[in-house]
Amino acid sequence: MIGSEEEGGGCQKPRRAATYNTLIDLYGKAGKLDKASEVFAEMLTNGVAPDVITFNTMIGVCGTNGRLGEAEALLGEMEQRGVRPDAKTFNVFMSMYAATGNVEKVLKYYRKISLAGLRPDVVTHRIILQVLCERRMVNDAENVIDEMLDSGFQVDEQSLPVVMKMYIDEGLLDEANMFFEKHCSGREISSKNYAAIMDAYAEKGLWKEAEVVFFRKRDAEHKKEVVEYNVMVKAYGKAKLYDKALSLFESMRSYGTWPDECTFNSIIQMLSSGDQPEKARELLDRMKVAGFKPRCETVSALIASYIHAGLISEGVKLYQDMKNLDVQPNEVVYGLLIDAFAESGDTEEALHYFHLMEESGFTANQIVLTSLIKAYSKNGSWERAQELYGKMKTLEGGPDIIASNCMINHFAGLGMVREAKLIFDDLRKKVQADDVSYSTMMYLYKSMGMLDEATNLALEMKSSGLLTDCASYNNALATFAVNSKLRDCGELVHHMLARKILPDPSTFKIIFTLLKKGGLPPEAVSQLELAYTEGKPYARQIVITSLFSIVGLHPFALESCKTFVSAEVGLDLSAYNVAIQAYGAANEVEKALNLFMRMQDEGLKPDLITYINLACCYGKAGMIEGLKRIYGLLKYGEIEPNESLFRALINAYNDTGKHDLAEIVEQEMRISPHDENSSGCETEDEV
Repeated sequence: MIGSEEEGGGCQKPRRAATYNTLIDLYGKAGKLDKASEVFAEMLTNGVAPDVITFNTMIGVCGTNGRLGEAEALLGEMEQRGVRPDAKTFNVFMSMYAATGNVEKVLKYYRKISLAGLRPDVVTHRIILQVLCERRMVNDAENVIDEMLDSGFQVDEQSLPVVMKMYIDEGLLDEANMFFEKHCSGREISSKNYAAIMDAYAEKGLWKEAEVVFFRKRDAEHKKEVVEYNVMVKAYGKAKLYDKALSLFESMRSYGTWPDECTFNSIIQMLSSGDQPEKARELLDRMKVAGFKPRCETVSALIASYIHAGLISEGVKLYQDMKNLDVQPNEVVYGLLIDAFAESGDTEEALHYFHLMEESGFTANQIVLTSLIKAYSKNGSWERAQELYGKMKTLEGGPDIIASNCMINHFAGLGMVREAKLIFDDLRKKVQADDVSYSTMMYLYKSMGMLDEATNLALEMKSSGLLTDCASYNNALATFAVNSKLRDCGELVHHMLARKILPDPSTFKIIFTLLKKGGLPPEAVSQLELAYTEGKPYARQIVITSLFSIVGLHPFALESCKTFVSAEVGLDLSAYNVAIQAYGAANEVEKALNLFMRMQDEGLKPDLITYINLACCYGKAGMIEGLKRIYGLLKYGEIEPNESLFRALINAYNDTGKHDLAEIVEQEMRISPHDENSSGCETEDEV
């Protein structure tokens, strides 16, 4: 390999280790491990003793090529030959194992330095701190720093942002601040490392802390470089402080720092995501004048901003201007335009950009095909949509959930149950069906009168944890309501409240329908609707209490009652009526009657609904005299004749076994004039 000297002439063999070391290093850097090994073997054959540099170089080459076992063997051979390792030897091993994420091995070789009577150097400290901080081993990192300081070292400048990031990521902001003051004050730190510290804060949304570092007083010789401005713009952008970011951007020049390509790209993308496309476009024009070329991601962010603002034509103009900006559109740009026209129902334009995309050499991906499916669905071309959906099945991963839901929705709109169910069942089989899939299928089943199937899906949604927001609960609730699953409705509302999801107006609209279906007198429902509409204290709570009571969930009703019955705020008549009804229905008549007396003590006079509820209580308790008193008030005109009250008295007398008295009240009801529209018949309100 290396030329040898023959008798009488030829090349002289190297006799110095340094020569071999140079060759090994050259082959190692070129990634030629086998060649480096050959040189090392030839060195030994020629009787040239390897030195510590030789071994360090060979160990490094083996480590770089992933041959950790060979590197360890070399360390053993090093000891056999009596070559004493130096700090660099152990640094190489630390670096090698740090690259593989083996923290235990890194620590092992870090400790070996001291055991070998050697002193760690700057590289040692840099490697060990990097490993410990990346794994957020705070105590270990702090111990290493203390050891460094005791040995007369200071934390290397490159390690400063590493330690700061560890503290910040762990939420130890006080410790981060103390570390910064102790190790960064009074030192000349590069803008690059200041920027790295600021970026650690920025990533966590801590713009004020990043700002403190940014505006820290520096020596006149060390002005802020553009990299620090870029990070500060990023910090403001993540916090949506667009005015601050713009102000900083505009002030850069006055401090002698000019924005670079990164600055322009960052602030344009930031303003685009912040729905400020006009300002972003202005800066894009300034960027071009400054001689910088925008990234395609920057242009696509601005196009997306225009589309989000409903300015599709402006997005198209920017796409057309990309040639002047010397930026080639990518699949993201085409996808944005295709989706925008698909959403607006303009299939022709969506297809136009789809064809342009294909002509540019980009293959249609799931996102683009999904957009086209939406476009075809909107104009009723279900056969073309189905054709594209079939094409998506041939792609890796198959159709995405959006495309599948779009097809289910399309078939649901056409009443095509079988086709929709095939897709839905496939999603369920793959455990990909989401709340949209279920809700759409429930809508389809309900519209086709398949109420049991719709109800089963609602139950499945609940058990699968797919009820995640108020809208999904409302869909399931409406499904139960249509199928008159009243108790299921009550349990679902309780489940909703237990998960801290607050009912919205749509929820209460369904609940009022449920109360009517459940047989609550229409006068009581009207009173609750009025209390809710007027926003009276505890109105929402009393409506929910009434629902629990009417569907037979008495423990839930009584638990709900406690919320307002024990309140210090004065209750109105509707609240008392609900509480009396809830306690009476739960057979806690004594509590109901105590509330009735408390109501009167507070100066509230009983109304029709109060008497209806009292009749139920008296009936359950067998209090005939109480029933006779109410009937007397009704018969002699002190209470206006009302069918709901008549029926409450009839039911109460029957509960006590006084069927003869019940019959008398029923006869009185027939001959007594009353509003027939106020009967307790169910009303089929839309849900």
